[in-house]
Amino acid sequence: MLRPEMVLCDLDGTLVDSVPDLTHSIDAMLARLGRQPCGESAVRTWVGNGVERLLHRALTGRLDGEADPADYQRAYPVFVELYGEHACNHSALYPGVRAGLDFLQRAGYALGCVTNKPAQFTEPLLRHLGIRDCFGLVVSGDSLPRKKPDPLPLLHAAAHFGVTPAGSLMIGDSLSDVRAARAAGFGIICTSYGYNHGLDIRDAQPDAVIDSLAELQDLLAPLA
Repeated sequence: MLRPEMVLCDLDGTLVDSVPDLTHSIDAMLARLGRQPCGESAVRTWVGNGVERLLHRALTGRLDGEADPADYQRAYPVFVELYGEHACNHSALYPGVRAGLDFLQRAGYALGCVTNKPAQFTEPLLRHLGIRDCFGLVVSGDSLPRKKPDPLPLLHAAAHFGVTPAGSLMIGDSLSDVRAARAAGFGIICTSYGYNHGLDIRDAQPDAVIDSLAELQDLLAPLA
């Protein structure tokens, strides 16, 4: 069984299914700009690399799209306004998340949340879902100069808790999480669900893949 000193959790696609609220805000933004909606199935494949990339994808309809700078400048404040009003309407914890977090707390692990979502959306969502107090540290997409897949947010969390990268574990759902963990020298467990642009996360070769955070009790040994 694994026995890390610290466990970090990604947010969107790992702890929370936020696509319904993101889709509402993206489609409402596009309507204000006189464009056709994208729909949930498209947004579900675009989430995972921060608001900036999501907007570029929504404005171009492509995963690797780069929107016209003027279009992006018009769209960004509209999306921020809309998502700020609707981020907590329909987003929900995935099954097994609360049980998994309860286990990690009982087991004595230092816990952090590391996400590419901006802090103005991250903190209200964590509080709304009743899990903010589970984490001794929350690192949002705009907390530091660089975000995942850069290792900086993970290494920042390790320094905060005074642990080594070798003694640290990341739990995520995407290639971005795997790349960040590998670059930081962390272990990485991924969920089989979540947002990985429609690709099977097993192809990224994480250390383990789980169907629910409740399965962590079968993989991690309690510290206490």
